[in-house]
Amino acid sequence: MESANTIPDSARMLQKSQPDPMAPVAFEKPSTDENDHTPKKSTHEERGTGNARDRGARDSRHKRSDMGRAEWSRNPVDKRARNERAQQDSKRRKINGDKEEVPIYAVEFSKEEIEQEGRKPKRKVAVMIGYSGSGYKGMQVNHNEKTIEGDLFGAFVAAGAISKANATDPKKSSLVRCARTDKGVHAAGNILSLKLIIEDPDVVKKINDHLSPQIRVWGMERTSNSFSAYQLCDSRIYEYLIPTHAFLPPHPNSFLGRKLEELAKEADDKGFYERQKEVSTFWAEVEEQYIKPVLESLDPSLRSEALSALYDPELIIKTKEPLLKTEDLEQAAQLKALEGDIQSRIPLGVMDISQHDFSGVASKPKDPSPLEAAIRSLRNAYVTAKKAHRIHPGRLSRVRSSLSRFVGTHNFHNYTIHKTYRDASARRIIKSFLVNSTPLLINNTEWLSLKVHGQSFMMHQIRKMVSMVALVVRCGCHEGRLQDTYLADKVSIPKAPGLGLLLERPVFDSYNERMGGQNGRERIEFDKFSKEMEEFKQREIYERIFREEERDNQFHTFFASIDNLKSPQFLYLSSLAIQATRRPISRIPESSKAQVGEEALIDDASSEDDEDPEDG
Repeated sequence: MESANTIPDSARMLQKSQPDPMAPVAFEKPSTDENDHTPKKSTHEERGTGNARDRGARDSRHKRSDMGRAEWSRNPVDKRARNERAQQDSKRRKINGDKEEVPIYAVEFSKEEIEQEGRKPKRKVAVMIGYSGSGYKGMQVNHNEKTIEGDLFGAFVAAGAISKANATDPKKSSLVRCARTDKGVHAAGNILSLKLIIEDPDVVKKINDHLSPQIRVWGMERTSNSFSAYQLCDSRIYEYLIPTHAFLPPHPNSFLGRKLEELAKEADDKGFYERQKEVSTFWAEVEEQYIKPVLESLDPSLRSEALSALYDPELIIKTKEPLLKTEDLEQAAQLKALEGDIQSRIPLGVMDISQHDFSGVASKPKDPSPLEAAIRSLRNAYVTAKKAHRIHPGRLSRVRSSLSRFVGTHNFHNYTIHKTYRDASARRIIKSFLVNSTPLLINNTEWLSLKVHGQSFMMHQIRKMVSMVALVVRCGCHEGRLQDTYLADKVSIPKAPGLGLLLERPVFDSYNERMGGQNGRERIEFDKFSKEMEEFKQREIYERIFREEERDNQFHTFFASIDNLKSPQFLYLSSLAIQATRRPISRIPESSKAQVGEEALIDDASSEDDEDPEDG
């Protein structure tokens, strides 16, 4: 028999990929990571071998769409095993001569083009950028999704800052981002560190010429070769824009509004009424000024049913106006964009979709029934009334005081996912959390600007912090309840809409003190670009946020869904605190049991991109 040493390497690799039916199955040593609750697979499974149909079943089973939310959160994806399988598959395709699937951000060149270009020196730089996240699937490069880094990488290649030999893989340029923002999140200032060809003095202008107006490169600075935008960042400053009507109390007829009132009476909590006194007459005035005229215009037989439907989630779902699905609009926009040259593609977030033909993408909305039309009229009247609201100075003071409760080092395990109270990484430092003293008035809607400065943030942390403050203020809850969330009890804190979140800038004070001005290295600061950044924020971020909220009413929808959820999961905001969430589900109305299961009472709904860690 021929010795194994005489077998070619490629043949040995193929031999290893085939399972031996007579060999015992080997299992890896269990992980010592206390946070890794994923069941360990056999060696054959880890290597992606075995029956292809079974492997496909295993992979598809771990998709969230195939399991409940609670089950999915208890069995997180084993990313290391997934990456190992991907590497093995890549090697196998190369051995078999299969064509490698090219990421959408990669630019392929022929061997002759690469040789003609020759080698040019690369330098480690910090690239200062700003972007509007609308229409993008987040910051980080993704194999088959449109991302901020994907567009930037293509622009670097087109401008000659990345060689043709490295134009298919950002890792070859040592690309690292400072803050990995989520889908739809904006940034006035963010930083990438990577190796670029910067001989051309107009390289920044050339890069911007290949980018949409949604993404700008402010400038770049030479750094030490060991510089990492992620590792050397001292802290980050985020801004969150929120309309002041988000701090209005729940409607008295909503489930949450009724329960807050009932439990305040049960606990004899006089402080509840004191904390709501500046808005105690708001809903009565709305009924008189906005709702009564609409009701008088309706058929008498529809009035009672239309009002009831506003606070019944099942009826609200049934009467929602049918619209084109977001994924359908994006797909149609992508097909249209691909007709042009790849460098002239317009980002989805800025496309004028009104000019495209969507025939066949979605059916034309049908005419609403009289009841549906009545419900929409009432809903629009409530939205109009809320937008006309102007926050009381006393309520603004409560917002400011509640935000200050986050400052310091605390256990934020309730403000993210997949972290327990005992997880040391859940402890984070918040340096400041401020609100502007003078609200902004845009399109007849009043807005507050919240700015949080922290060392680092976990996934969804900022959006949950903003949501918690809004819930504490609007529910007349004592501010001390916010600090109870740092304790071991698990409470449900929903994410505020991502629309209002933007990264203002990262801070590199330690690096600047140590390296600034030495060996030709400049300080990494955004001050010199403040004018351009402010114009960009107004044009591409603020106006986009205000426009999208005016069109979609995301904040109204978000808080209305919380108020009308017939579940005890948010009753920790009541006068009975966490005890109210532990009452038997039998004490909740029967209609609620059909809407939520026991497992859903604690876990809040998560977005489809929860696997991607990000700051904020």
